Amino acid sequence: MPTYANTPAERSRRPERLVLAVLVALCGLMLVAGFANKDRCAGPGYDAHGVTQPSIGTKQYAEVCYSDIQYLWQARELDRHRFPYTDGGLDARGELTGGSVEYPVLTGMLIWLGSVFAGNDGQFLLVSALLLAPFGLFTAFALGKLTRWRALCWSLAPALVLYGFHNWDLAVVAVSTSGFLALLRWRRPFEQRAVLAAVLFGLGFALKLYPALFVLPLLALTWTRGARVSRVLAAAIAPAVLVNLPFVALGFDGWLASFTFQAARKVDITTNSIWFWAFRPYSNPDNQAFQDAVGLAAPLAVLLGCALALYLGHRRCLRTGEYPFVAVCAAMLCAFLLLYKVHSPQYVLWLLPFFALLRVHPGWIVSYLLVDVVFGIGLFRWYYQIDSGIYDGFAAQAVMIGVWGRAALLAGLFPAFLRAAPGWHTGFVDADHVIPRADLDRGDDQRDHPD
Repeated sequence: MPTYANTPAERSRRPERLVLAVLVALCGLMLVAGFANKDRCAGPGYDAHGVTQPSIGTKQYAEVCYSDIQYLWQARELDRHRFPYTDGGLDARGELTGGSVEYPVLTGMLIWLGSVFAGNDGQFLLVSALLLAPFGLFTAFALGKLTRWRALCWSLAPALVLYGFHNWDLAVVAVSTSGFLALLRWRRPFEQRAVLAAVLFGLGFALKLYPALFVLPLLALTWTRGARVSRVLAAAIAPAVLVNLPFVALGFDGWLASFTFQAARKVDITTNSIWFWAFRPYSNPDNQAFQDAVGLAAPLAVLLGCALALYLGHRRCLRTGEYPFVAVCAAMLCAFLLLYKVHSPQYVLWLLPFFALLRVHPGWIVSYLLVDVVFGIGLFRWYYQIDSGIYDGFAAQAVMIGVWGRAALLAGLFPAFLRAAPGWHTGFVDADHVIPRADLDRGDDQRDHPD
């Protein structure tokens, strides 16, 4: 029988497999460290509801091991193992009740799956970490397939230790990264790649909302390629609708509460946004007039920022002949992170893949990761000190460095991303035909490839 073990094509794949193995292994080590960091807050004792004792809140802040996963075990009564969204809603104070959670339905399902096999918040953290870890590892694999060693921006990011198991964001990052992988690497005609990417972004919307931002640049790219925009748009909408419909039918109020809760959320010390810190003391949560104004101004500012990114992407397309899809997606995400009223610590995970996918100056990457570490550690130490009556000192300064440092860097990354060259290996696909593997093996993949 013939063997392919020593063919040129097979030999060319060996370095790639080694790179992928190293990237996934490094990511795995960071995720283990991330779980160990969060697990420090679990136990050793638990009360009748499975909540860590003693004094879980103080321990989480003092030792910088807080996670939403562990917190929501108590806050959302997950010890009852309720199937999400089928009951509950918002009460008169705007608080979630029953089986409602503040996230879209697929994240709600991940939360429920983790709780079914857990009897306390420590077990819930462990099971949730086991569910989420494959998503983190797949992201390392997908970025490695696209960018080789540039994927170290993900696999060795300190954010994996700080936030890998802070919330459920590893899942949505993996799904959105899969959309870029499908569009840039799948060996099919452009329209098929665009449809698959749209499906994945639609599914991402059912995990966290931000992948919906990427649909508009995808439609713009589709239009410039002469493909059917309506088909790609339908491919994005269909999975989001189909995934949500059963929950709408089973419990409309519980399903709707996940959106209305976020829309009604006030800016305060937990939102970490420029809206709270730039307008002190008018931004106090009890200033309802200000809160109502921000509720309108923040989404409008995000829309304007996204519109500017789309416009500048169009301008670049007129100059170069190719639409910078990935660059526009990255810039739109910067606008969201900078201008929306909530900027949770784990949102940095959303940004990390773009540090690999686009060739921005390493100074941007190092600076952002360092500022994020200062913020991540300072924030929870500050929460702990507030409980003790201390409102100044290094922790408070670290929070300010983090809030305004991230804001300045996001403002700078917006144009930097829009100017950046592709960070992925070019030449995998070319318009609507596939480049033969033999050509790639000879090194013909160094041609310029459109965003």
